[in-house]
Amino acid sequence: MAISEAVLARLNDQLHAEFDSAYLYLAMAASLSRQNLPGCATWMRIQAHEETLHAVKLYDFILARDGLVVLKTVDAQTNKWSSVLEVFQQALDHEQRQTQRLNELSDFAVSEKDHATQSLLRWFVDEQVEEEATLGEVIQKLKLVGNSGPGLYMFDQEMGRRPPAALQTA
Repeated sequence: MAISEAVLARLNDQLHAEFDSAYLYLAMAASLSRQNLPGCATWMRIQAHEETLHAVKLYDFILARDGLVVLKTVDAQTNKWSSVLEVFQQALDHEQRQTQRLNELSDFAVSEKDHATQSLLRWFVDEQVEEEATLGEVIQKLKLVGNSGPGLYMFDQEMGRRPPAALQTA
């Protein structure tokens, strides 16, 4: 059964939001690189790649349901943050907005009785729990470290050990 136009429009909006997220994380990675924090920059680059994988998951789903994929222009992102903590706090705020978007999309799929889309979105909702928890942990560590040179150095080293997104579930 083909996907309804109403669900399709919302899935294409979410597809755009996932690519937009990837762009945001790349901007954050660039900022962290400029701050000489290569581990944190690597962490954000992996996050950007993961968001791209999420977008492709939606893309493939739309095509499998005989829907029309609509690729929209990705929004420009800021490239200036006052601290590493601000970067990661904005990332958490962004993920919380994404969670809200996905919850609303899930509610809509339920109201439309679109079981296939509900199944797909369950994966995304579960993924958001992990995203928010991980960023919450990172922020707590950053608050402990503060702007301490040695602490920030060790934190950056730890962040650089994140496994590539291809090795994670996507």
